[in-house]
Amino acid sequence: MADVLAASGGVKQVICINWGTRYGPPFINRLYAMVKRNITPPFTFTCFTDSRADLNPEILCEDLPPLDVPNMPVKTKGIWPKARLWGPKLGNLQGPVLFLDLDLVVTGSLDDFFEVGDANDVVMARNQTTPFERLGQTSVFRFPVGKLVSLQEKFRADPQGVADKYSFEQRFVTRNAPGGIKFFPRRWVLHFRQDCRWPVPLNYFLAPRLPASARVVLFPRGFYPQNAVEGKFGKLGRAATPLEHILGVFDADRRDKKSPLTYLRHYIRPTPWVAEHWRE
Repeated sequence: MADVLAASGGVKQVICINWGTRYGPPFINRLYAMVKRNITPPFTFTCFTDSRADLNPEILCEDLPPLDVPNMPVKTKGIWPKARLWGPKLGNLQGPVLFLDLDLVVTGSLDDFFEVGDANDVVMARNQTTPFERLGQTSVFRFPVGKLVSLQEKFRADPQGVADKYSFEQRFVTRNAPGGIKFFPRRWVLHFRQDCRWPVPLNYFLAPRLPASARVVLFPRGFYPQNAVEGKFGKLGRAATPLEHILGVFDADRRDKKSPLTYLRHYIRPTPWVAEHWRE
């Protein structure tokens, strides 16, 4: 830990990025509050954003870093605008920074994320949905400012080609980070659907669980913490009762064209622990 923090003047540096209107102040302010409750000072929390309106005044705000890519990839799965963070500078920050996505939930101490590896390492959470691929997850990852410049240059040279080859920005980082990557322990960063939701039929009787090992829980693919709080899945909202949800298997519109098994598996009950942690 000393080596990691020494490179940043003894300060734990946490960052996030926001552009457009998909997330905005409610997500940024909640993330900051969760970080503050789960980290030992001194620390900084910096948001790189195109709008500073309605943000907690304790949050350090910086303009979005420049990215000279006029034609961003289209019809690709990755969140490629994150490439803005791969440049030679990130405001006044130096040394290792811990990046967090806006739609995750912090449930335990973040101090541990500054104890893995050394200051020059790129350290990623494991991608839980691809257990047979050595793939990192950029929802939670630590890197030294400026270490990923070569990735930004490769991406800038052929953004669509890079996106087509790697599909996701996290695969591009995993395969191309200078010196390779290290992983945080698998059980620190959990996937809500995979690690917290009960399998069928227990999901109809039990609220999703929070494993004791969790430091961070991810909510990928358009499923947000508020959905878990409400017990809501899918565009039509939460069924009034478990039986109503089960009967929806015969309605293709309610299933949103998903297979019957997938539809049944996605049912969740309201999840109080998400509301407990995901707040200002």
